Order: sequence, then C-alpha cells, then structure tokens
Amino acid sequence: MTTNIEKRAAGLGVETRAENDKRTLVGYAAVFERLAMIGGYFQEKIAPGAFATAIQGDIRALVDHDPGRVIGRNKSGTLRLQEDGKGLRVEIDVPDTTDGNDLWVLVERGDISGMSFGFRVTKETWDETGDVPVRTIQALELMEVSAVAFPAYEDTTIGLRSLTAARAEGGARNAAAARRRIAEREARQEQKIRGFLQD
Repeated sequence: MTTNIEKRAAGLGVETRAENDKRTLVGYAAVFERLAMIGGYFQEKIAPGAFATAIQGDIRALVDHDPGRVIGRNKSGTLRLQEDGKGLRVEIDVPDTTDGNDLWVLVERGDISGMSFGFRVTKETWDETGDVPVRTIQALELMEVSAVAFPAYEDTTIGLRSLTAARAEGGARNAAAARRRIAEREARQEQKIRGFLQD
C-alpha cells in the first residue's frame, strides 16, 4: 500500500450534455481490468469493487488535478460518481465560472477528451510470475476526479515506489530477476533516448 497520491488517466472520452440551463460532463475516469504499463516498470489494472466505498468520501472534481480549479463536489450534488460494470462513471454539473465555461468549450471542441483520478491505494496484490510485474488495485481512497488535457496513464516515481514497497513488505519472490528486468528495461529506454537525441 502506498501513502503517496497517485494519478491515473485515460482517453476514454468525455461528452457534453446540455439540458435547459444545466450543463453536464459525462465520462469514465477508470475502466476495470484494463492493463496499463506504468513507466515501463510494471503493468497495472483496477479490480471491480475498488471504488465501492471510495466514492462515499468527500470528492471534488477538478480541472487537470489543480485543487485551485474546483468544478464540482459530490457532497454538494454537483459531482456524481458511480461504480458500474465498466468502471468509475463520472458526471459533473459544470458551473458558470471561468474554469467551468472554459472547460465546457474545450470539451465541446475536442481539445480536452480525457478523465482522470487521484488516489491512494489501500489494498493491492502483485503478480511477478511473468516478465513484467502486474499490480492489481483492489481498494483505494479516492481523492479527486479531473477533466484532463493529457490523458496519460503514468506516474512513474510513485508507481516505482509502490512496487519497491510491495516487494519489501511481502518478501518478493524472484526479486533478483525482477530487478534485472527493470535494469534491462531502463537500459533499453536510455538507448532509445540516446538514439533519438543523436538523430
């Protein structure tokens, strides 16, 4: 379990719905069982049920994870979160504010097309039997959801810390082989970067 806030996003699409004077953004911040590579170190997926209790907390909707740009809150009814069979469904009633109006236009134009969430893992499992370790998030503490410009599924520093902590806590099997795989992957990435920079 990590005590650091992690962020994940995906380009799952956000749509606008306008009815009378109410403007609502609708999308998914996460999809269950979808494997994503985290920083080249490990793969990660979210298990169904991971959000079940998390969505009962006091959650804010933000623009690009910026706590100074609040556009909704579940306690006020302007943010609705639901865990369904697909993942974490998000509905945000967009406010008539500078951030809200700008966001509405940017989503309509297709400039912002992703949703994301900030979280702390409270329960996870690791499978290191394959070439790449796989982390399954079984439960988490949800901090916020965001409409994001760059829906990248990355947070390599915190993610690597999570892998290291899991190995330390669980007495990782095949730790030497896993370290070797990570070192090889880092060497390949460095070769790619150097090759790119020389062009």
